[in-house]
Amino acid sequence: MNLNVAPVMYGADRSGLVCGFRFSAGRPGLPIDTDSAAEWLASHPHNPDGTVVSADAPRSAGENGEFLWLHFNLAHVSSEKWMRAHLDLPESFFEALREGSHSTRIEHQHGALLAVMNDVMFDFEQTPSDIATLWVYTHERIMITARLKQLRSVDRLRASVREGEIFDAPAELLIHLLRDQADLLVTIVRRSSTEVDRIEDQFLSRHNFENRRDLGAMRRVLVRLQRLLAPEPGSIFRLLVRPPAWLSAADVQSLRDSTEEFSLVLGDLSGLAERIKLLQEEIAARLTEQSNRTLFTLTLVTVLALPINIIAGLFGMNVGGIPLAENRHGFWVMVLMVVSFTGLAGWWGFRRRTGR
Repeated sequence: MNLNVAPVMYGADRSGLVCGFRFSAGRPGLPIDTDSAAEWLASHPHNPDGTVVSADAPRSAGENGEFLWLHFNLAHVSSEKWMRAHLDLPESFFEALREGSHSTRIEHQHGALLAVMNDVMFDFEQTPSDIATLWVYTHERIMITARLKQLRSVDRLRASVREGEIFDAPAELLIHLLRDQADLLVTIVRRSSTEVDRIEDQFLSRHNFENRRDLGAMRRVLVRLQRLLAPEPGSIFRLLVRPPAWLSAADVQSLRDSTEEFSLVLGDLSGLAERIKLLQEEIAARLTEQSNRTLFTLTLVTVLALPINIIAGLFGMNVGGIPLAENRHGFWVMVLMVVSFTGLAGWWGFRRRTGR
């Protein structure tokens, strides 16, 4: 008995390819499948260090400026097998897929650009965010991207390609991804700043302290974004100083501009996190002051009740010789004594409060 069970594709084909495009100079990208990509790669072989194997390959590729963009889903078991079988990727790329550090960085390795980027799936109604990682290998005639979860930046790039936006080099695709990340961070900073403004207005107008938990969660998210999305300055500096030979001067300048834009957005992110910290400290100071006033009120009530408790305890003893027991004005004398001692204790307490 044969069971025809459809395999789980995870949004990709049988080789784990989510999408693929072939670009030519001055023309929009055309969709391509794994079979066509394998044929193109076989006709344009290259080494991981960027040198072309065949002498005819650079002329055939350079005539029309063709290059590929292949996007894989790492959740598919066949994706890494296909990349190892058809792509001459360096082992450092596969090591980056398995290592624990997901900090954003761009490195120059073996004549290519190896980038680790983080995308944000941010829910502005619920403070926690989901951060997914994208691994990018960019070479003169090919760009490989791989991810485990669906990424917003890659979806935006794919939509731009399908809408007919023209890319003349794989580096332009990488720059597009970096700018999409910066735009997403700008959106997060703006919406988070608006939420902080609302909480601050409520705090100043109605002395509402119910948003402390939201502020704490928001600050944790912003600090996490700053830690994961901030590019490593050392790798960026080394890349800009000694870029690959196939990277044009315009692409290097675009990378420098996108990095500077990213740094500005991260500065705004840091400033917003510091603002949330100051607002938390102000709320904590208000709560401490309110607790001190409540404690002082309870202490004052205790002090005011102390004279009557002492006198009642003394005159409530069932022994002989109690003063004023036979005096018909004894009750009013005791009331006068209690009122006098209570007034004296109240005056002392309010004087201490005014002195503070």
